[in-house]
Amino acid sequence: MREAWVAEGPRSYLGLMVAGFPNLFTITGPGSPSVLTNMISSIEQHSQWIVECLGSLREKGLRTIEAQSDAQEDWVRHVSEIAQGGVRVHESCTSWYLGANVPGKVRVYMPYAGGLNVYRDRCDEVANSGYAGFALA
Repeated sequence: MREAWVAEGPRSYLGLMVAGFPNLFTITGPGSPSVLTNMISSIEQHSQWIVECLGSLREKGLRTIEAQSDAQEDWVRHVSEIAQGGVRVHESCTSWYLGANVPGKVRVYMPYAGGLNVYRDRCDEVANSGYAGFALA
């Protein structure tokens, strides 16, 4: 199973977590807007979201959080859809944004191109909905 996951390219939900890896947060991971924004602002947003998430889990007596596979795949599709039509996803582009700088690597557009404020709002919606797209235990 792990080989199939790797062959599909980088996956994450909100650029914050990867299905199959409970309690492992990624800061500025694939699917986040980090490299297309002011990196410090993106890191601060991720760090604040994670701290608030952990506080919420603690308040509820929960010990684990994990991205759900379906939410992760929906997010990967969303990130790709937003990027369509952009110069960075054109077939002639050989940027690391796509993983195209490595021969044989699957081309997947990694950064969220919708903007930091839109991304921040989406992350807040997820948190305010009780962490939709995440399995909590």
